[in-house]
Amino acid sequence: MVSTVTTDLFNSAFTGFQYMGDFGLFKSNKYILFQVTDGIAVNILAFLPTVVIGVLGGVFGALFNFTNLKITRLRRRIVTYTKHASLQKVLRIAEPLLVTVIMVSVSVMLPAAFPCSKFTCFFDGDTYSSTCTNHPSSPLHTEPTVQSYDCPEGIRVVVNGTTFTNGSFNQVATLLMVPGERAIQHLFSRNTHLEFDYSVLLTVLPIYFFLACWAAGMSIASGIVVPMLFIGGIYGRLVGLAIVSMFGVHTADSSPYWAWMDPGAFALIGAASFFGGVSRLTVSLTVIMMEITNDVQFLLPIMVAIMVAKWVGDFLTHPLYHALLEFKCIPFLDAEPVIVTDGQRVVNLELYSTKDVMSNPAVIIHKQDSIASLASLLLDTTHGGFPVVETTGYGSEVFIGLLTRLELTVLLGHEDIFENILTNDSQEQTEITFLSYQEFSDDKPPDWFDTKSVLQKYVDDVKYKNLRINLTPYINQSAMTVHENFSLHRAYIIFRTLGLRHLTVVDDNNSVKGMITRKDLMGFNMERRLNMILVQRLREASTMCEMKSPA
Repeated sequence: MVSTVTTDLFNSAFTGFQYMGDFGLFKSNKYILFQVTDGIAVNILAFLPTVVIGVLGGVFGALFNFTNLKITRLRRRIVTYTKHASLQKVLRIAEPLLVTVIMVSVSVMLPAAFPCSKFTCFFDGDTYSSTCTNHPSSPLHTEPTVQSYDCPEGIRVVVNGTTFTNGSFNQVATLLMVPGERAIQHLFSRNTHLEFDYSVLLTVLPIYFFLACWAAGMSIASGIVVPMLFIGGIYGRLVGLAIVSMFGVHTADSSPYWAWMDPGAFALIGAASFFGGVSRLTVSLTVIMMEITNDVQFLLPIMVAIMVAKWVGDFLTHPLYHALLEFKCIPFLDAEPVIVTDGQRVVNLELYSTKDVMSNPAVIIHKQDSIASLASLLLDTTHGGFPVVETTGYGSEVFIGLLTRLELTVLLGHEDIFENILTNDSQEQTEITFLSYQEFSDDKPPDWFDTKSVLQKYVDDVKYKNLRINLTPYINQSAMTVHENFSLHRAYIIFRTLGLRHLTVVDDNNSVKGMITRKDLMGFNMERRLNMILVQRLREASTMCEMKSPA
């Protein structure tokens, strides 16, 4: 809240770095980035091209995610193969510079390949166009803020209140030689049916699409919100332009029933669909589009386009950020597990139990272990948590709680809590101190504690074989456990809902049988293990049939 107020105060008084006055006056045009001033009534027929735009959004969004992931893999491979750290830094700096040079070159040179375009309302000698006016508040116009590039600006004359010009502008420069936000405003503009041609939109789309895929994920902060809106706005405007080519130009003044056939309106729908196709956001994205355009009349078409784009995108690929999580090996669990075998059949996880996917045997520690054994355990394993067991009078080991790797490391960093195995209990009670909760719950070991070297010292020094830690005061006795025959689907829901990191699997005697972590519940891991179980069951069934069949 404080950061928002601070930002709004400065935003109210400054445009760029120039003081504009009105400090503390929060103006609406400062918040609505792509204000749509000319509202258009929505027709039920508009939902047909909306669905088409939604499908395009899902396809283009999946293609964007796929391409970005391939580029990210290539980037990591190149950096990994580069052995010198200094050269890796040079590569990370050179890549953004290369993309910048390419983008600037394209923005400057590409407009030269396209001819100048006349304004919608133009005059040539004594001939004046009679179809429209270039004033923004009037129907069917060309925006006065378009870029001339090297085209002649001409002169402007006013005839009967209508402004005509014999100048021209460059369509590609209008999209590429301005900031992304202004280019999106041009695409979203209403009653500008003839401002952009097919050739311009079809040329800019693949170039900008590829550069946006490349730029997303570089070693500098580069957001993809504006590129997503820009790309979606281009193909959305292409669909709108195709409709205008088929059915003609219609404005709210000439034919209100068909006024929905506006390329700018479909550019807005396209931007929302591509955003949804890449991110797979739904409700939040709809709210975002309403906030940045203030076009409430197109709420329903935007919702339809976003949902269709999400359905199509989910059928083709993962969302962008989900795919990047998997690429970086971050175990992210979906809300519901969907496991497919043979590429066709969806597995019902209620038919499987936790023992089918758990990691076993689990590495356990005892309530009282020697310092040397605990140090060796931390050096030899990379596990993040360890079940703590206690030996009963019958010789069985039962689960009593859990300790994480960090907690064990913190405990081993305090030699004052070590106990001598050879001392009796009365001496222990008077000499041993315990860590406070604040010391034990530190997020990292003490600064002086060099983990690896000290652990190695504990392993090598003989005296630490006779020292131990009483782990009883520090054990997490609230750790979750499930039976080895517990439903795998329900275990997945419990694990994800409670945000667990470790789930201990026990048997009827409360003895530890295995551990489940996020990686064990990842889709690819469950598919691999369940496929092995299915193959084994098929073999057993085949063997039983052979035994029962007559000789």
